[in-house]
Amino acid sequence: MLTPVDRVEVTVVIDNFLDVLMAGEEGVVRYQARDFGAAEQLVAEHGFSALVSVERCGDRRTVLYDAGLTPHALARNLDVLQVPVGDLRAIVISHGHAGHHGGLEGLIRRRGRSRLPLVIHPDAWRERRIVFPSGGELRLPPPSRHDLQAEGLEVVEERADSLLLDGAVLVSGQVERVTEFESGFPIHEARDGDGWRPDPMIWDDQALVVNVRDRGLVILSGCSHAGAINVLFHAQRLTGEARVAGLLGGLHLTGGLFEARIEPTVEALLAARVGRVLPAHCSGWRAVHAIARAMPEAFVQCAVGTTVGFEASPG
Repeated sequence: MLTPVDRVEVTVVIDNFLDVLMAGEEGVVRYQARDFGAAEQLVAEHGFSALVSVERCGDRRTVLYDAGLTPHALARNLDVLQVPVGDLRAIVISHGHAGHHGGLEGLIRRRGRSRLPLVIHPDAWRERRIVFPSGGELRLPPPSRHDLQAEGLEVVEERADSLLLDGAVLVSGQVERVTEFESGFPIHEARDGDGWRPDPMIWDDQALVVNVRDRGLVILSGCSHAGAINVLFHAQRLTGEARVAGLLGGLHLTGGLFEARIEPTVEALLAARVGRVLPAHCSGWRAVHAIARAMPEAFVQCAVGTTVGFEASPG
């Protein structure tokens, strides 16, 4: 059972977007660069990674959700943000696409060998590709179980939901698909033996969920290949909590194949009365603008270095 926490704080380490001049707001802290000439700066890339810190009864613990695309970017941003990587308690990988695991080597270089648990769905090891209507393709190399274990990581394969940090963090496991409009990734394929076959559902897609006492769920999704609303519904079913304080991460609404899903997604977010929405990574500019227009009080522009906090209600 997911145990409510007093506070959760999410820091975006990797995202497609970066703006070091943005102002903060209540509950949102922006990274501000101090010197463009004398120090390394944050970088953006096509991928996602976030630190998730939960506090309960004065105890604060942190997990890393996803690791971005490249070791250089993850290591650099961890350094610039002065993240104490030795304090990490676990890693969760949302799915097997490279933009979510490719930076792990950068973390390992900073942290060194250790028996840090890494939670991953068993389908994440599959080799994938996207085949575009033009005939071109984009290869999506999977993580290497051998390499991760050789670095001392404790690989934990889970198809079902599971708990971390003594029940303070829920890994959703395989997401149930129930909406009519979220129908997968039609040009996505997986290698099967010597050939390729359609793999539109990307079953390894999994979210991370925290329940903030008297506020509701904070849901992180790396790409939402299951569909952002399916992810939201799945989190509600698993926890029995209807309130959603926040939804952060990739919503995968970018590009012509997915833009028809923007309107019903926004309608469902409004119906769920999500407190804060931070669309990131693969959400796409059309979806970001649609959410900002429809939910101006809830929308927060996601960016590398942004930290958003959710506190339990007082009393």
